[in-house]
Amino acid sequence: MSTAMTRVPGIGLETFARACGLHPEQVRRLVALGLLDPVAGPGDALRFPPSQLVVLGRIERLHEGLSLNYAALGVVIHLLDRIAELEDALRRRPPARGARPWSSAD
Repeated sequence: MSTAMTRVPGIGLETFARACGLHPEQVRRLVALGLLDPVAGPGDALRFPPSQLVVLGRIERLHEGLSLNYAALGVVIHLLDRIAELEDALRRRPPARGARPWSSAD
């Protein structure tokens, strides 16, 4: 009788923390603040999609560049994402009839 190994998606907490150069407890704090979004693992285990490595890189760059605490970064990240959505919507929107495109000379 053979037991099939079940493949669990994502990166385990210890491996994720090591890849980011953080202590696992710091990663847990970022999850608690809602800055990282783990996937369900077996039991209470935290697992992270590889895309969360990019998210954490952004968090760390903003943390160092703006000298903000991690709680405040949640607001900053939300605002930056919203600005990007609005800019994208403006780019996709057809120009109004008779409207001049913006230029640096205005």
